[in-house]
Amino acid sequence: MSTPYGAPHAGPFDVQRPLAGLRVLELGNFIAAPTAGRLLADFGAEVIKIERPGTGDELRNWRLFAGDTSMLYRTVNRGKLSVELDLKTEEGQRTVLDLVHVCDALVENFRPGTLDRWGLDAATLTASNPELVVARVSAFGQTGPLSQRPGFAAVAEAYGGMRDLVGDPDRPPARVGVSIGDSIAGLYAAFGVVMSLLDRERRRAAGAAAVGPDARAVDVALHEAVFSMMESLVPDWSAHEVLRTRSGGRMQGIAPSNAYPCADDLWVIIAGNADSIFRRLMTAIGRRDLAEDESLARNAARWDRRDELDEAIAAWTRTLPRDEALDVLDDAGVPAGPILTAADIADDEHYRVRGMVQEVPVDVAGEVRDVAFPGVVPLLGPTSLPVGHPGPDLGEHTDDVLTRILGRPRG
Repeated sequence: MSTPYGAPHAGPFDVQRPLAGLRVLELGNFIAAPTAGRLLADFGAEVIKIERPGTGDELRNWRLFAGDTSMLYRTVNRGKLSVELDLKTEEGQRTVLDLVHVCDALVENFRPGTLDRWGLDAATLTASNPELVVARVSAFGQTGPLSQRPGFAAVAEAYGGMRDLVGDPDRPPARVGVSIGDSIAGLYAAFGVVMSLLDRERRRAAGAAAVGPDARAVDVALHEAVFSMMESLVPDWSAHEVLRTRSGGRMQGIAPSNAYPCADDLWVIIAGNADSIFRRLMTAIGRRDLAEDESLARNAARWDRRDELDEAIAAWTRTLPRDEALDVLDDAGVPAGPILTAADIADDEHYRVRGMVQEVPVDVAGEVRDVAFPGVVPLLGPTSLPVGHPGPDLGEHTDDVLTRILGRPRG
């Protein structure tokens, strides 16, 4: 795209890496903004990650089982360049502004006002690069009465309506096993960057006036990212005064769809909730009486009798090992699948064929090993793009970035 303001980066167009030529500066810790950076890097953008000297991104120590850099960090920050800079110093701030001058976009997830205190406010960034796209991720957004509150994904998932729906109705609200709120926000931030840059390029091509930095800014609030995934949660309340509640392994209002135990102590997920699929499912499990019951022809009635249907399905799955049950359901055209562990996924043929599990050499506590990483989503073609290098060592690319991009003497 541009560096600075319109001179294209060197390199041909790449249909496999359509963001090649983009340069993105990442000022982010933990998961949200770094997820945006990872997605942009996956598809070819040069992402320069700024990390504090000595300690770097705190994610390096999250779920750290050996060595000094976790696989969580290696995963979320793959394909990036790591540069050590102290943003609290004048030298660090000048260097960031020099990088801003030659970047297309900046993504950050500091608490609102933090960059302003470090002399990296919106006006200063704009002065360094009037066409810079800035994506900001925060707990509650850059405006509004809660904008100054800190918050991680756990808080956002609660405020966005998700936590109230996760778990069993007779137990406290639960959490999914990943920082899903952060990841969703990162997806939105990456989409916002690409959308704003596309608008910029289309305006250039048409000879139209560029929009101002305020209109081009991308403001992602964690809780809003979560709320956007809550389907008709609020419309159901607004229109019908219906409050959804926790329903365990079921989805409220949809039946039958649940996890069912098999004879080998493994579990299957069966989604027999569409009208025609329900009839095929009941026939496959030997309950033609339920398949032909006209009162069960529509989902609403099936939800009212969900306990009865779940008991009928579980009575059948308990008689068969998991794989045999899945074969029967597959033959009947019923959506079903196993509940896979990490070990299952790493060895799964379907994941491998589509390139969704890729082995990459990584230094694990001083020993270089081939480590399985998730592939690149979405696919562009029949299989995943190759995964870039895993998240870098702290400051691994400081000299390269400062000399190659900024033309400074090698330190």
